[in-house]
This record gives sequence, C-alpha cells and structure tokens, in this order.
Amino acid sequence: MSAGFLEVPEANAEAQGLFDHDIAEFGYVTNGSRLWAYQAATHDRLFDLMQQQITALGLTTRLRGILVTACASTLGDSYCSLAWGNKLAAESDPRTAAGVIRGDDSQLTARERALAGWARKVARDANHISEADTQALRDVGYSDAEIFAVTTFVALRIAYATINDALGARPDAIYRSSTPEALLDAISYGRPIAEEPPVP
Repeated sequence: MSAGFLEVPEANAEAQGLFDHDIAEFGYVTNGSRLWAYQAATHDRLFDLMQQQITALGLTTRLRGILVTACASTLGDSYCSLAWGNKLAAESDPRTAAGVIRGDDSQLTARERALAGWARKVARDANHISEADTQALRDVGYSDAEIFAVTTFVALRIAYATINDALGARPDAIYRSSTPEALLDAISYGRPIAEEPPVP
C-alpha cells in the first residue's frame, strides 16, 4: 500500500498512535497519517507547535477554518482545503466556506476578513508583506503578540501542507461523498480525491 508517492512504512509505536487516533476520530486511517508514519514524532511535535499558537490566540474552530482554508486555497492544497473547508462549513455554512476558498470574504466579520487576508499574504509571498499589512491587523484589534502567533500558525500549516503535497498525499476518498457540492465546486486545484476508500 502506498502513502502518496512512498510506500507505507512498517508501523512503530508512534505511527500506530497516529493510526489509532485516526480510527477513533474518523473511523479509518487517513492518507496523511500513512505518509507521516515515516516521522510520527515530527508530526506530533509540529501539531504541538500549532496548538501553542491556537492557545495563544484563543482560536475557535471557525477561526482555524478560516485561516487554514484561506492559506490552503492560496497554496493550491486540496487536502487541507477539503478537510478544513468541511469544518468551516459545519461552523458556518457551505456558502461561507466556499467563499473563503474562492477569496470572497463577504460573509465574514471585519476581524475574520483581516485574518483571511493575512493568511493569503503569508502563503502567497511573505516578502511582499508591508508594515501597512501588519497595521491592518492592528486596526481591527490584534496585538503584536497575536500577529506573531497567527503568522507562526499559518507558517506551520504551510509546512504541513507542503510536505503532504510534495509527497503526493491525496485527499481521503470519504470527501467525495461527505463534502457539500459548493465546496467541491470551489476546490478545483491540487491533487484529486483518492478513488479507493481507506482501509482501517
């Protein structure tokens, strides 16, 4: 069995922990976890770092959904767009989630729009971010410490998505039937959804 472009490694205790977590949460082992079984401890440390930023910012599931889908769609990453687009749709509605994926933030609050715009700028070309862009976050109430935390969170998500994309991890087959049509229509980029259902 493959994990993207690689063969699924023999599971050690750390990798089995990833698989067991997936089965408990989703009912199957995700394609992402099959790939990250090569360095399950690195996966866990990466997500621990993300959790530090989530805690520092007090990020709700909705705000994480906005940040991740804005970032992932800018990168052209279909896997995270599907995973977090579905979560954002559950926290709002499919139209709002599809809008963020397409770059239409009209259904968001001013603070949410600022976060979505920032995530896209970081993902698109961080060297072209200016002091004025940073000030736009301050203007809607974000402190410098929060700006640092949100930037770190987005950068860590970029790292995670880049590894998945570079090594060919495809979105899990379940997304084909579980994703609202508005999201499927909006996510016309990245790797296609896997054809075969995952095997627990």
